[in-house]
Amino acid sequence: MKIYIAADHGGFELKNFLIRELKRLKYKIEDCGAFKYDPEDDYPDIIRGVIGRVAKDKKTRGVLCCRSGVGMSMMANRNPKIRAALCFNQEMAKKSRQHNNANILCLGGDYIEQKEILGMVKIFLKTKFEGGRHQRRLKKINR
Repeated sequence: MKIYIAADHGGFELKNFLIRELKRLKYKIEDCGAFKYDPEDDYPDIIRGVIGRVAKDKKTRGVLCCRSGVGMSMMANRNPKIRAALCFNQEMAKKSRQHNNANILCLGGDYIEQKEILGMVKIFLKTKFEGGRHQRRLKKINR
C-alpha cells in the first residue's frame, strides 16, 4: 500500500518524523509537501496532492499533519471520494477504518505525542473496513 503524506508548517516536524518511522517499517511513502518549513504556507495549497492521489486510487491512504487537523479534514472531505478522519487516539483511528472506511487520517500535532501518533498511523494503515451495515451507511453519504 502506498501512503501519501503532507503537512503545513504546523505539522512539518511531525510529517518528517512519520516519514522516517514509516520508511523504517517498510511502508511505501510519498512526501507531497511541504518540502521546507515556511510559517506563511497555507494548508489548502499543500494538501491538494494527497487528496487527488488518494481519490484516484482506492488502494492508497493519506496522512495530513498540522496543528489541529481541523482545517485539513474539512478541505479533504470536500472531495466525494475522500473520507478523512480527524483522530486523537488509537481507538478513533481504528474505528475510522472499521466503520467509516476512512482513507485519509488527519492529525493535530499540538494535541498528541509523537509516539501516540505513530501508533495511531500504524493502526489506521493495518485496520480493515468491516463493510456490512457500515457499507450501507457510507452509500447514503454520497446520494
